[in-house]
Amino acid sequence: MNEPVPIKFQEHVQLQDVGISTANIGFNTLTMESDRFICVREHQNNANQVVIIDLYNNNEVARRPITADSAIMHPTSKVMALKSSKQLQVFNLELKSKLASHLMPEEVQFWCWLDVKTIGLVTDHAVYHWTIEGNASPVKIFDRHVNLEGCQIISYRTSADKKWCVLVGISAQQGRVVGSMQLYSRERGVSQPIEGHAAAFATFQLDNAPSPSKLFIFAVRTASGTGKLQIIEVDHTEGNPPFPKKSVEVFFPPEAASDFPVSMQISERYGVIYLVTKHGFIHLYDLESGVCIYMNRITTETIFVTTVHEATSGIIGVNKKGQVLSVSLDNDKIIPYILNTLGNTELAFKLASRGGLPGADDLYIQQFNQLFSTGQYAEAAKVAASSPGGLLRTPETIERFRQVPSQGQMSPILQYFGTLLERGRLNEYETLELARPIMMQNRKPLLEKWLKEDKLECSEELGDFVKQYDTILATSVYLRANIPNKVVLCFAESGDYEKILPYSKTANYTPDYNSLLYNLARINPDKAVAFANELVNDQDEPLIDPERIFDVFVSQNMLQQGTAFCLDYLKPNREDDAKLQTRVLEMNLIHAPQVADAILGTGMLTYYDRVAIGTLCEKAGLFQRALEHYTDINDIKRVISQTNAMSPEWLVDYFGTLSVEQTLECLREMLHSNLRQNLPVVIQIAIKYSDQMQPQNLIDLFESFKSNEGLFYYLGSIVNVSKDPLVHFKYIQAACRTGNLREAERICRESNYYDPEKVKNFLKEEKLSDQLPLVIVCDRFGFVYDLVLYLYHNNLQNYIETYVQKVNPARTPEVVGGLLDVGCEEEIIKNLLLSIKGELSVAKLCEEVEQRNRLKLLLPWLDMRVNEMSSDPEVYNALAKIYVDTNQNPEPFLKDNQLYDPLTIGKFCEKRDPYLAYICYQKGKCDKELINITNENSMFKHQARYLISRRDEHLWADVLQGSNEHRRELVDQIVAIALPECKDPEDISATVKAFMAADLPNELIELLEKIVLENGAFSDNKTLQNLLLFTAIKADSSRVMDYISRLDNFDASEVAEVCNGESLYEEAFSIYKKYNENASAMDVLVDKIGDLDRAHEFAERCDEPGVWSRLAKAQLDQMHVKEAIDSYIKADDTSNYMQVTRQAEMDEKYEDLARYLEIARKHTREPYIETELLVAYAKADRLDDLEDFIATPNIANLQKAGDRCFESQLFEAAKALYSSIPNYGALATTMIRLKDYQGAVDCARKATSTKVWKQVNAECILQKEFRLAQICGLHIIVHANELEELVHVYEANGFFEELISLLEAGLHLERAHMGMFTELAVVYAKYAPDKLMEHIRIFAGRINIPKVIRACSDCHLWSEVVYLYIHYDEFDNAISTMMDHAGVAWDHAEFSQLIPKVSNVDLYYKALRFYLEQHPGLLNELLDVMVPRINHPRVVQLFEASDNIPLIKPYLVSVQHVNNKAVNHALNELYIEEEDHQSLRDSIEQHDNVDALDLAERLEKHELVEFRRISATLYKNNRRWRKSIAISKQDRLFRDAIDTAAASDDHELAEELLRYFIEVGNRECFAAILYTCYDLMRPDVVMELAWRHGLNDFAMPYMINVMREQFSKIHVLSKQVADLTEKMEKQQENNADALSVTGGGVGNPLMLTSGSGTQSPLMTTHSTLPGNPSFRSC
Repeated sequence: MNEPVPIKFQEHVQLQDVGISTANIGFNTLTMESDRFICVREHQNNANQVVIIDLYNNNEVARRPITADSAIMHPTSKVMALKSSKQLQVFNLELKSKLASHLMPEEVQFWCWLDVKTIGLVTDHAVYHWTIEGNASPVKIFDRHVNLEGCQIISYRTSADKKWCVLVGISAQQGRVVGSMQLYSRERGVSQPIEGHAAAFATFQLDNAPSPSKLFIFAVRTASGTGKLQIIEVDHTEGNPPFPKKSVEVFFPPEAASDFPVSMQISERYGVIYLVTKHGFIHLYDLESGVCIYMNRITTETIFVTTVHEATSGIIGVNKKGQVLSVSLDNDKIIPYILNTLGNTELAFKLASRGGLPGADDLYIQQFNQLFSTGQYAEAAKVAASSPGGLLRTPETIERFRQVPSQGQMSPILQYFGTLLERGRLNEYETLELARPIMMQNRKPLLEKWLKEDKLECSEELGDFVKQYDTILATSVYLRANIPNKVVLCFAESGDYEKILPYSKTANYTPDYNSLLYNLARINPDKAVAFANELVNDQDEPLIDPERIFDVFVSQNMLQQGTAFCLDYLKPNREDDAKLQTRVLEMNLIHAPQVADAILGTGMLTYYDRVAIGTLCEKAGLFQRALEHYTDINDIKRVISQTNAMSPEWLVDYFGTLSVEQTLECLREMLHSNLRQNLPVVIQIAIKYSDQMQPQNLIDLFESFKSNEGLFYYLGSIVNVSKDPLVHFKYIQAACRTGNLREAERICRESNYYDPEKVKNFLKEEKLSDQLPLVIVCDRFGFVYDLVLYLYHNNLQNYIETYVQKVNPARTPEVVGGLLDVGCEEEIIKNLLLSIKGELSVAKLCEEVEQRNRLKLLLPWLDMRVNEMSSDPEVYNALAKIYVDTNQNPEPFLKDNQLYDPLTIGKFCEKRDPYLAYICYQKGKCDKELINITNENSMFKHQARYLISRRDEHLWADVLQGSNEHRRELVDQIVAIALPECKDPEDISATVKAFMAADLPNELIELLEKIVLENGAFSDNKTLQNLLLFTAIKADSSRVMDYISRLDNFDASEVAEVCNGESLYEEAFSIYKKYNENASAMDVLVDKIGDLDRAHEFAERCDEPGVWSRLAKAQLDQMHVKEAIDSYIKADDTSNYMQVTRQAEMDEKYEDLARYLEIARKHTREPYIETELLVAYAKADRLDDLEDFIATPNIANLQKAGDRCFESQLFEAAKALYSSIPNYGALATTMIRLKDYQGAVDCARKATSTKVWKQVNAECILQKEFRLAQICGLHIIVHANELEELVHVYEANGFFEELISLLEAGLHLERAHMGMFTELAVVYAKYAPDKLMEHIRIFAGRINIPKVIRACSDCHLWSEVVYLYIHYDEFDNAISTMMDHAGVAWDHAEFSQLIPKVSNVDLYYKALRFYLEQHPGLLNELLDVMVPRINHPRVVQLFEASDNIPLIKPYLVSVQHVNNKAVNHALNELYIEEEDHQSLRDSIEQHDNVDALDLAERLEKHELVEFRRISATLYKNNRRWRKSIAISKQDRLFRDAIDTAAASDDHELAEELLRYFIEVGNRECFAAILYTCYDLMRPDVVMELAWRHGLNDFAMPYMINVMREQFSKIHVLSKQVADLTEKMEKQQENNADALSVTGGGVGNPLMLTSGSGTQSPLMTTHSTLPGNPSFRSC
């Protein structure tokens, strides 16, 4: 039998299942400060984030984009601390706020939460405590000890009072992990270095100690391999017994030689130490004695972080695989385990007492009885007090102590209670027994003290007892006992109604609020209002109907309080409260209209019955409120006439709530009822709602009552903002008719929206005393002519003068025109003009007069304007026109006057005198008009002079364009007359440019030759000479050479460039040569003409460096490398060294190149030059010069030179260059080419480059230098990404043994990695399979199992495949492989262990088929281990299909308890086949999940009677009574037949069987059926059958019993009838009394308001009985 496990082991979550990568599960990336949160830092998708797993919330995962070096979650709340370099920050994730921040002076190496407010910080030199409350900075606690130098800090712990601290670190020393600790006392300021791996602080309460002892616990594994656990007391408290130091050995299994403690947690509840080691072992030790309770391995992976598991007082941690595991004591098994396995009774006793654990009951009872019997009552009391689960704390124990007499000292019962109080809390019965004498002795303070200390367990009985003495104390008891009805009753009795509701919510209790409120209203109405508000304003829903509350107040004539409550309740204005709103307003309108008015004025209620409330408001004289509620127009019109009782302001606002039609009707009603009184209000209403009602309707309204005054005031308020023409017109009308002419004048002047024609006609018809409005309208809208006619014909000339003099002088032209049209005298018009002082349009005046051929009329007025020094061009235009028309010497005026408009007068003169028009256009620079007039009149000489002096390039372009038919005549005039007359160079220049722009080269050459070559004033002009040459180059190149020889003052460079551009190379060469520009001349020779021989001769003649340089460049471009280098040397020019180098290399002129670069190096120290010089030496085979160069100081790029030499296969030169750098990688490659393999290896060793090792290794393999190849290979295989390629190289060359030798040698390297072990396994699989199994057994944890599995599968190594699958937890594949390759891979024991672990259910059945075919004898053993995982019907179906059910009979029997139909059927068939009727009956009786009827039909014809009997039983169980009885009668199983008839509860069936027994003459069965089926037999039938067949003696017992039963029933019924009659009589008397008291109900209080003590007679219990006479009489 297996030893019981005293711990509970649970996996809470697998971090990989919630999306955490294995790479992020480690000490540096994962933290767990408590059993609530796990915090992981990870890097995914190029982004950093922090993952928080909430273990308390169904492993909820939250990811936040946070970049930090470390993150730790608060132990209890969603607060996160982050560390990034030296910056520390603490954030509240729920509130999204920063709680604290600090910049540390040095890096923090380790940190953790010490409590909910403090973080411990460990740096390289010191330890700090940081409180996150406020803005506190970290406080330094102590400096780190030197023994922790170089250690990785893994833990920092403090005692509960933070007076003691311990810092734990580990380091690798001498092949083992050494633990170093620093224990520090804050009070003493002293540190003590200790060797240890894990440590913790704890407190422990010793027996008879007044206070707990403070303990320090640590564990260590020393260099000798022994482990120790030390338990030491620190800060001993006076009065406490000393805690003896404990030192116990920690056992480490032999296979865990490198194991050591990594973490420790203390269970304060049970006093147990949990110690976890690196190899996954858990150790449990008793804190008091140090005894090892249990030790086992819980995981193969390292648990790197742990904390206390609060729920179980155990330990919880995370291992490298991502499993979150917890270990705790198994409360049901730990004590039996200690007793039975450890045999430690004392430990079991103490642990059971300490944690209240079951399993030691007999020990406690035995010890208690022994102490009690020997008179050690105090010790017995202690045992009873500490008994687990209150085993001995029973009424019997109290009674035993009470019966012991007192012997002069404290009585045993008091000792017992005293011990219980010291140890903890009394239970319910103990509390009641202790309270009775305390209260009787009036020692209430003592009871209060114990209650405050939570020493007593409160109950309803205790509260009832205490209430007899003190209600407040009883309330406290009821509260602690959670007796809500009694608590509420006490609150009500003491008047603390405000406490009732909060308590009721807390206790989830609903008291009778109606009765409470009614009683409180009678006592304190105001307090009742507050209580009622609390009831209805509950957070979830009202606790009482608000209408019921209002009824309570109204029934007691408390309308004020009821209204106050309702107003508070109705503030949210809910539609559901419409009935209550109406009720409140109705009551107040009837009894307190002012209050109702105030309520309505607030607007807080909107869902009441508005019609009913409106009627009540009208009756109460609240007309404004009535109007607010009425919607019917007749009601509104009836009330609206009472304007004297309403505020005008309110009335105006009220109309805003009516429709337009309603408003107009009401306004009409108001005007009709009292026009004078209501007109002001109507005007206000019309003004405010003008936009809604439309001005047209309101105008019609006022006009219908002929109220011009109302119309004037209404329209006056909107006319300034209205754009309606009708509004403006009607307002002008109203203003005129009410005598407000100034207002009419203002509107006529300012308004832009009236119809001017309509207004003009109205004003003319109105015949106003003041014509100014008419003048304004006509002036604004252009009716001046009509105005003049109207005023002139009505003899109102004074208004004409006023109009032009004061109103609008600008209208004078129209007035003058009108006066001329009506025949007014010229003298009057002249006088009128002379009287005007304002500004007017002279042009329009002249136009008006000129149209009527009366222009001379204006001459006096114009002269007056000239005398007034007017600068108006129109004045002088008019004078010019008069002078031209009258021919009064106009030419001097046109030439001298600067104020007229030349264009206007020019147009005026074109038909009269073209020359005068030319004068005007010339003066005004009217180019287009001047050109046109001169062309039309052949005035080309004037045109040519104007063009030259004008200098306008656009004008020149227009006249010189080809489409101008007059161009030739114009050019002739320019060349012949205009240019010779010209003396201004700018005129000449502009003209030449114009000809150039017009593209007239021949004409331009002709022009320029005349200017330049004829020794004129401009013959030496450089610009003109250049222009002549440029023109000739483009138009006539044959003249260019002649012009070059004749002209001396031109720009040689520009002209030469143009010649080059036009391919006139000889001319360009002549120009450069003429002006001694030899370099440019050389450029023309080599670049344009391309004659290198001529160029060489020209260079020798000139012998200038610049010329030689240009020649060299050209020679180089033509690939004349040697000649180019010679020319560069003559020029002493090395600037083009890069091109020279390239060209020389292309032409392989390395000797010449070296010569050139040697000179270049003297001029310029460039790395390029020196590098190329080295390459040239190498390629010219000048190795001595190369080595001499390298030996001297230089700035050459030796690496590049070496690479180029290597590429050119100049390996000796490359070797020299690489050696001088030195570049061992390249040198190694060079050594390979030089066949020096040992040297290549030496260089590779110095190069320390994987690439170099690979090159040397590959070459050594090809050359079969395997020793050197292995040296190289050992440096390659330590790089995982290079290993596979190296293996391929060996395999491709067929060197398998050498490859194995290399990999085996590599396993001993310090940098050996998984890839090496994996590849060696793969190579073994391919080439040395006999070594594979040993290799994978030793190194299974260090190989890539999937890859090795693939290799083994390819090589058919199935045993190894199975082993790897098992080690990789791929149990499905392991099982499949065993079955597929059973010959070499199958092993029954191993198969049986693996099959329960598979996840693919189909494999179970595949395994069963496999065993059925291969190993049928082992089937049941296999099925035993598969029982929990397989589907039994499917198994049955599988074996039924192959007819092999008997093979699995043991399995079927073992699983039949599940009562599966398929299993039952298979077993039953097997029992039938084996004719085992007893097993079949047992199976059917114990497992009823079968097809009973089908089985019964099959057994019905069975040859064995027992099987037929089973068939009858099955029919009976399925209520097939007749069938069952028939089978029983057939086999004469009469007892079975009788039992079936009794079970059927069918009297007909029983009587048939009775008759059957009479027929067959079986009298015994006759008597037996009467007894068995007594309830089914009818007495008359039995009596008849017995009398007829002479069976009275057998029937007599039955008849006697029937008679006795009848007499008993009659007696009972008689008594019930008598009692019922008496009860009915009493009820009738009570009903009569009740009716006489109530008096008919009229005028009596309603049932709802008649008090909680009144009950309706119809609500009594009697009224619920339909058969009660009192119910019918009511």
